[in-house]
Amino acid sequence: MGEAYTFRLAKVTDIEDIVGIEQSSFTVPWSKEAFYREIEENQFAYYLVIEDHFQPIGYCGIWLVMDEAHVTNIAILPSYRGRKLGEQLMKEAIKLAKSHGAQTMTLEARVSNHVAQNLYKKLGFEAGGIRKNYYSDNGEDALVMWVEL
Repeated sequence: MGEAYTFRLAKVTDIEDIVGIEQSSFTVPWSKEAFYREIEENQFAYYLVIEDHFQPIGYCGIWLVMDEAHVTNIAILPSYRGRKLGEQLMKEAIKLAKSHGAQTMTLEARVSNHVAQNLYKKLGFEAGGIRKNYYSDNGEDALVMWVEL
């Protein structure tokens, strides 16, 4: 791999890049305003970015409430996919959650997204249930996954 990617907490100045990554990754992307509220106003939200030469190429949002971490979203620019960067980013998110006292972590994945599910299983997540009609773009169900930290 050879390349050195860096991780850090997101800042307001990263929102434009995060929105670009979001729009290239999801059929119903979050708005710039939603990310602003998350990064600037939500006391429970932590957003990590992964950078290549100081340019954000991916991000992961988590909410830390009590002893539980909830992954809100994670995305890598399409041109950087297939390099295990999502795995590295999730490992950083897990480290961040643990450092804030989280005992468990949860997330939702589309039932059809086997690539994401396989990544999460590799990191110790297990299926915990189904949220019916979770995704607004097509009514697809979400697989709820959990891991003990």
